[in-house]
Order: sequence, then C-alpha cells, then structure tokens
Amino acid sequence: MAKIENICVYCGSAPGKDPLFADEARRFGRILAANDIRLVYGGGGIGLMGEVATATVLAGGAVTGIIPEFLQTREVRFTHDAEMIVVADMHERKRLMFERADAFVALPGGIGTLEELVEQLTWAQLGQHSKPVLLANIAGFWDPFLELIAHMRATGFIRPRPPVHILTAERMEDILPALQAAADTLSEHELHRRDTTLTHQM
Repeated sequence: MAKIENICVYCGSAPGKDPLFADEARRFGRILAANDIRLVYGGGGIGLMGEVATATVLAGGAVTGIIPEFLQTREVRFTHDAEMIVVADMHERKRLMFERADAFVALPGGIGTLEELVEQLTWAQLGQHSKPVLLANIAGFWDPFLELIAHMRATGFIRPRPPVHILTAERMEDILPALQAAADTLSEHELHRRDTTLTHQM
C-alpha cells in the first residue's frame, strides 16, 4: 500500500468572497495535522494559501512552503514555523512541489491555481505520473471546470484512453480517504502490471 504522507495543495493567494472558503481551508489544515500529513504548498502567507498553512502549523502539523524569490513580497512569505524553500522561478517551484508530493488537492483559487491543477492532469494523461489529483469542490466552486472537462470528453478532445481521473470531494473529511483509496488502487494496478510482465518474461 502506498501511504500518502505529503499532500500538495494548490489554492488562491486571495481569500475569495465567500467566508466558507477560508473556513474550509483552515479545517483541511487541521485535518492534515491530525493525520500527520505534511502540507506542501506555494509558501505564501495570504489568502487561502495562508489560511491552510497557518491552520496546519497551529494544529501541530508540518508544512513545506516553496516560493519564488520574486513573490516573497507579493504573496507575503509565510512566517510561521515551517520548512521554507526559496527558488529562482515558477518552473522550479512547480517541479519541487511535484517531487515532494504524494497527491494533489486543489482548493478554490484563480488562474495560477487552475494552471497548476491542469498541468498535473496533463502530466497524468500523458503517463508522466500516477499521483491522485482531487478537487475540493467547496460550495460547488469547481462545477464549471468539471462541466468543461465533460464537454471536452463529449466533443472528442479528451480521449477515453488513457483516462483522466479527477477525484472530487465536497466535504474536507472525505479528501484523505478518497486520496488514499486512489493510491491503493494505483498500487494494486502497478503490482498486477509487474506480475504480468514477469510472467511473460519467464
């Protein structure tokens, strides 16, 4: 079983208009801490980024923030007790976030959040990774995106194989079980694939 120990969270550097977004971000941070799962995120101290990281730290959890040098002022570098990594640019930030994560969760956010999410889905579709990707669909925030994905499938622009697996959860409590179940399924498929390969080679 592939145990999930580090989760990369993509989310906005703004709090959003609905207070529920920040409430749920804080709740997810507390859930990460309670389950001894490290938060890997973009290193900012404002918006939902700051909310989830602060809640994780205050609940006794571990945080790794990865922030480009030029964004330390704009995104207000996180100042609580955390592992902070300052990188040269966005490409290095995204690479390290990917390498450090066992799974990805997208909370509500803007264009940057969407870009990071879509990149992970693209890499998964191209077979570059099999790490679970989940949308925290707070107050239906991601519904338009899911409708767009369905439209792309219906019009033939997303091929049925390899499929794009997008997990969703409306409750923060459902995120970790969904991610772990997906990781377990992927591990079983990988073991089966290896066993089949070995059998054919014998």
